[in-house]
Amino acid sequence: MNRILTGTTIAGIALATALGVAGCVTVVTEAAKKTMEDRVTDDQVTDTKIATSLLSSLADKDKNLLLDVNVDVWERRAMLTGTVSDAKVRQDVVRLAQADERIRRIYDEIQVVSKEEQARRREAAKNKDESKKEGMGQAVNDFWVETKISAKLISTSGVTSVNYRWRSVRNMIYLIGRARSEGELKAVLDIIRKTEGVSQVKSFVEIKPVLKS
Repeated sequence: MNRILTGTTIAGIALATALGVAGCVTVVTEAAKKTMEDRVTDDQVTDTKIATSLLSSLADKDKNLLLDVNVDVWERRAMLTGTVSDAKVRQDVVRLAQADERIRRIYDEIQVVSKEEQARRREAAKNKDESKKEGMGQAVNDFWVETKISAKLISTSGVTSVNYRWRSVRNMIYLIGRARSEGELKAVLDIIRKTEGVSQVKSFVEIKPVLKS
């Protein structure tokens, strides 16, 4: 147990430094989740290091990319979501991920939007803690949708919510992680599709039953 927390915390310090105070909260939350996941310790540590390394590379390129792009890694599969205003920037982000030999698969789901929309989303992302259903823009609404999904999955019996990661981008939900059964994944997808504000769902979840010892 301590080994899990230590591994994720060390990798998380760099991430928290890049993201600031809000990043610290995220690191603590993620560390708590990892104690209940089905991922083995080595996978947890490797995935965290991959995500931290990629986020650090994004910050080196342009710190605003930390507001624009989301990086979620599960068992060395990297899901890239968010928005950018330039197709070349999107390509650059994907290339940074491709340069990491630890990643075995990349899901490039970054959307290209107008410069005006991107500016609104960045401003909203900076103030997402104040988000409500209606707010400063689409990014705020996406954060509200993610929060609603989180509340529903956590409270649903038979769903191990800590094994999933989800992102809402312009009301499109992207999902990665691990389902213990086809039935569990179906339940998760049904919950997400029925959540107010969700337009579509794209799943990269793998079904892996838990092996009984």
